[in-house]
Amino acid sequence: MTSTYTDYQIIARDVPKALSRKATEAQVARDLKYFTDHIGGIKTVDDFLGNTRLFDFAMQAFGLADMAYAKGFMRKILAGEPDANGQLLVDRIQDERFRAFAKAFDFRTLGAETTQRSEASTAVVDAYVRQKLESDAGDQDEGVRLALYFKRQAGTITSAYGILADKALGVVVRTTLGLADETARGSLDAQAALITSKVDLASFRDPDKLDRFIKRFTLRWDMKNNATSAPLLSLFGGADGGFDTGVLLKLQSIRLGGH
Repeated sequence: MTSTYTDYQIIARDVPKALSRKATEAQVARDLKYFTDHIGGIKTVDDFLGNTRLFDFAMQAFGLADMAYAKGFMRKILAGEPDANGQLLVDRIQDERFRAFAKAFDFRTLGAETTQRSEASTAVVDAYVRQKLESDAGDQDEGVRLALYFKRQAGTITSAYGILADKALGVVVRTTLGLADETARGSLDAQAALITSKVDLASFRDPDKLDRFIKRFTLRWDMKNNATSAPLLSLFGGADGGFDTGVLLKLQSIRLGGH
């Protein structure tokens, strides 16, 4: 059995090639063709939600597959319905994934022209292939998916709170630092201070230093985990037993520069 780092490197050393190969897989290619052939015909939010295959494809592309069932909620996101205070729901929940989704499928301001843009077509196709690459790698080794995800997201991390706001990033950092799982249940400020004291976040923008950090993660991951890993849903969507909803919303706001 190969190591997590070896499997990660096979993909990471040539991501464009890995993406190209993934896009040619039979089922993926069929999904891509269907989306490309039909997304241009979607003119309204109702059209979009009514075509489950297109909608599910787009949700998966943005890492929201676990929320595909919540069409009523997503209708409010896409339609730009304000709350009682006149604030848009997508702004209030402060979740990057929903914000990116709403921006790509901006029916509220662009109407029927929404799906004629590359942001709602080509960019979504590219994001879908990347998500499939990572999730399929995770079916074999969750550590590989975490490593690939961390590599993709590392450049967006600007504070320890940004790490705490993302369950998967938090797992990578805690594992790399050798912190106990119980650490995630401690005070948010204490966790942030601990991470800040042990990690130079600026180093994630240096490819060599980032690779060394990821290598440390994969080595510790292999030491810590056996063939039975925690369900992917627990790290990439779904509920987090460590925080309540209010705390997660606060963290997401901090991650995006809010207060």
